[in-house]
Amino acid sequence: MDQSGPHLSGTEARAGRKANVVRYVLGISLAAIVLVFAIMLILNR
Repeated sequence: MDQSGPHLSGTEARAGRKANVVRYVLGISLAAIVLVFAIMLILNR
């Protein structure tokens, strides 16, 4: 099977940008949710 479509390397496919921002956004979001739930737990006692 010959695939005649263009072949892009990993760098070309992502336009040369390899950001790890998602890791930080998920970590900060998780920490914020845990903090909000902890505050809610303390205030509802």
